Amino acid sequence: MIKNQKVPRTPLHPFSKLLAPARLPRDSLVQSKFYVGESSHDRPDWLRVDLTLGTSVFLSIYLTKQRNKGVLEYKRNGLE
Repeated sequence: MIKNQKVPRTPLHPFSKLLAPARLPRDSLVQSKFYVGESSHDRPDWLRVDLTLGTSVFLSIYLTKQRNKGVLEYKRNGLE
């Protein structure tokens, strides 16, 4: 596109910056705020492992119970 050429206005033109994909600055180094550092594979963080596995087990049991309650209520109402 030529630099001096005008872009035709559309009804969405005021929102074009919102609709454009996000771009990272090219000239600056950007570091994610979620980057913590390299994990140590020789010494796992057992507290984090236990919390992760415990949460997974809890959610599995809880969601299974909720599903069973829903199925029982569905059958009780005769909606089969």
